[in-house]
Amino acid sequence: MAMRMKNMTDGKPSALILTFALPLMIGNVFQQLYTVVDTMVVGKVLGVSALAALGAADWMNWLMLGVIQGITQGFGILMAQEFGAAKYEDLRKTVGCSVVLSILSSIVLLGLGQWIARPVLMLLQTPPEIIDNSLLYLRIMYLGIPVVMTYNLLATILRSLGDGQTPLYAMIVAAITNIALDILFVPVLGFGISGAAIATLIAQVISGLYCLYHIRKIEILALTSSDYSLRGHLPSKLLMLGFPMAFQNAIISIGGMIVQFVVNGFGVIFIAGFTATNKLYGVLEVAATSYGYAMVTYAGQNLGAGKTDRIRKGIRAAVLIALVTSALIAAVMLLGGKAILSCFISGTPEEYAQTLQIAYYYLAVMSICLPILYILHVTRSTIQGMGNTVLPMVSGIAEFIMRAVSAILLPMIIGETGIFYAEIMAWLGADAILISSYFVVIGKIERRMKPAET
Repeated sequence: MAMRMKNMTDGKPSALILTFALPLMIGNVFQQLYTVVDTMVVGKVLGVSALAALGAADWMNWLMLGVIQGITQGFGILMAQEFGAAKYEDLRKTVGCSVVLSILSSIVLLGLGQWIARPVLMLLQTPPEIIDNSLLYLRIMYLGIPVVMTYNLLATILRSLGDGQTPLYAMIVAAITNIALDILFVPVLGFGISGAAIATLIAQVISGLYCLYHIRKIEILALTSSDYSLRGHLPSKLLMLGFPMAFQNAIISIGGMIVQFVVNGFGVIFIAGFTATNKLYGVLEVAATSYGYAMVTYAGQNLGAGKTDRIRKGIRAAVLIALVTSALIAAVMLLGGKAILSCFISGTPEEYAQTLQIAYYYLAVMSICLPILYILHVTRSTIQGMGNTVLPMVSGIAEFIMRAVSAILLPMIIGETGIFYAEIMAWLGADAILISSYFVVIGKIERRMKPAET
């Protein structure tokens, strides 16, 4: 198990980032299979209305997932710094405290999710013909919040120690399970849209158990009962890292809900086309997310070791790798996008043609602008890895404002397709904050460390 842990404070930055990110990338591809297969099965078996119902629930689902990921990733920043500094006793206390905080957070989020589900769907003016299915899907997904929190915390612990392989294997096993259960629950047993939600949660349970099994083998993480404590300043320190990231993801999701509100006014066919491409959003950014995880760990470990020069070298390497990757993904989507999107769509020939046209237009817009998103992920994650989660949160607010304003104004100016450019404007708004923030944060850290070095 020790062989899977990676110390990123020595060695060529580009090689370390790539070798760390590659297993995460493959794992993220399998994780995206959850979403993609759910959408394909629902769209093909249950039709355009069911596909639209899934789409109408998307951003509310991502709201909770984003908060969970923000909390756990925030905790992981301190873990990576302590691992890089070889402070293993502190690391154990951080892990134990993170477990307790995650349990409490999941209980609060579960109750909140069930409470807000219907009112928010109604506020978003979800069409009456799909709102019941959207609500059913959300209620089941929200019941699984403790499961999702468990997997994300365990995966974060492993990544903080430089282990990207175990989450990869967990995702492969879970994805295969999810695909099999989707086919069993929806077309075979006729569970409808609820079958897709149940399949996803069962797959998450399996991935979480797999990660737990391997974490228990790591000697430096042999926790005692005293490590599971909320005493002292540690809980507040962890929450100060986790809360801004959770808030950042939440505000981005609320911006997405405003987009969904506008889209809901364009009818079921438009919603279905928009949903088909949105389900590929995760595939488009799968490498960006992986580079982001790599940079959180890389920056955190090197900051813990006091090697700020390596952080500068690392982000330069990561940006170059990200730009090349985004160009390759964009080319694939532009050339093969219609064939991929057709896997999600069914209905009459007229419905099929209209839905595909809407979906491909949106996919083309996002693909061409993909490098903007990749720079966002690399820069934001590097800043977070250096222990600053407030400035990335500010970038999330900028992203929210740009997305919301663009979603409202652009359709009024250039028609329905204007909604597709809201996403691009959001990325640009975040990048404007993040690029300048990186130089501020790295400069401040270097000035603070200089007296110690001399």
